[in-house]
Amino acid sequence: MPGRVLIKRRQLLQKVPLCERTILNLEKRGQFPRRFSITSRLVAWDLKEVDAWIAEQQAAARLPAVPQAQPVQRKALR
Repeated sequence: MPGRVLIKRRQLLQKVPLCERTILNLEKRGQFPRRFSITSRLVAWDLKEVDAWIAEQQAAARLPAVPQAQPVQRKALR
């Protein structure tokens, strides 16, 4: 892809305020962009994918909270 920008771990951690373990767990669950190997010792993330993930998180945070269902209180039979 022409113009593709990749970021390394340090750059990712500056952009996304999560610890490395949390990011890894999110990746494993498919809830965060996947890293890929550049070399045997270097991984990177696609900046466009990370920015899209951040935008999704912002949009979700702006949605009104869904009210929780209240348990139905039943009158005791006498």
